[in-house]
Order: sequence, then structure tokens, then C-alpha cells
Amino acid sequence: MFGLGVPELVLILVIGLVIFGPGKLPGVGKALGQSIREFKSANKEDDEPQNMVNVTEKPKELAENNILEKK
Repeated sequence: MFGLGVPELVLILVIGLVIFGPGKLPGVGKALGQSIREFKSANKEDDEPQNMVNVTEKPKELAENNILEKK
């Protein structure tokens, strides 16, 4: 997981406790988790093909226009 071992994770937790305090740390963790979840879902939506209907209809329209122009 990102090349982080147990000692590094413990250090990050201790720094988080010092900065945010024990009362706010669960809220910060929850907000961070929600942000990561939203980011992943936005990336997943970006990977899906965008409106494939237009991609297949466009060549048909171009072919019909070319046939009509030749007459």
C-alpha cells in the first residue's frame, strides 16, 4: 500500500493526533474516506465510453450525405 509500512502508518497517526486532537480525528478520517470514495467513483465514470450512439450514427450520416451529393 504505497510503500508504507507499520512504522510509517504509526507515525502518520501520531502526527494526526497532535495536529487534530483525539476528538476531531474520527471526523477527519470520515471526511477523508468520503473524499477518496467520491474521487474513485468520478474516475470510474470517466472511464466509461461517452455516448457511443453518436459514434455509430455519424458515419451513416456522412455516407448518406455523400450519396446525395453525388446525384
